Amino acid sequence: MYDLRFDAAHKIFANYESARPGDPLGPVSDAAAYLFSEFDRLRILQSDLFINDKNYLSERKREPDPRTKAQFEQDLDKARRLAASEMQKPDAQANAMFAETLASGLQADYLALIERRDFAALSQIKKAREFAEKLLSSHPDYYDAYLAIGVENYLLSRKSAPIRWLLQASGAETNKQEGVAKLRLTAEHGHYLMPYARLLLAVAALRDGDKNTARNLLSWLAQRYPHNNLYQEELEKLR
Repeated sequence: MYDLRFDAAHKIFANYESARPGDPLGPVSDAAAYLFSEFDRLRILQSDLFINDKNYLSERKREPDPRTKAQFEQDLDKARRLAASEMQKPDAQANAMFAETLASGLQADYLALIERRDFAALSQIKKAREFAEKLLSSHPDYYDAYLAIGVENYLLSRKSAPIRWLLQASGAETNKQEGVAKLRLTAEHGHYLMPYARLLLAVAALRDGDKNTARNLLSWLAQRYPHNNLYQEELEKLR
């Protein structure tokens, strides 16, 4: 998926679902592949969009591919149904909570970056963080889950002071340092989300003018995923 080989990714996830039909991680992973395919098609993950707030704010709603959106939503619905069932089994609760964390995070990304529905996305970001915190309270070594906490804190810390105050009053978390620290935990120790955390940290470094850190992170991604031209393109911009 991170190498933009989406057909191969969907095939792997389909095989996983066939072997483990009750595991919500299968369909939620497939949903991630659909989301990333839309990001690739719409050229969403380019750094120029995120480094400059004016560029992000000036972006209009994207035109989603109807078939991809339908498959994405179908996968999320299936993952959530399976997760709800798995929550009743003590030995499967951690996996179910992680699937719920992923589902809410993926939905937030779709709402914010494709449909440009920031307020609706905020609700899903908060849900993802709450599931992650619940999971980490009993499984602190579930490093992929830290990404949800990091994303909420970092993204919302970029808002103006009055908006941050309102967000905090609603229960949102807006601490930039906490956000970066949590993203680093996933970037250094995560499994499924390690590459995504490193990409987010590269964007954060570019926003802070730290080109060396961004270059190191992007170089790792470019070497690991040679079919993904995005990482090499971003490195060329730094040169």
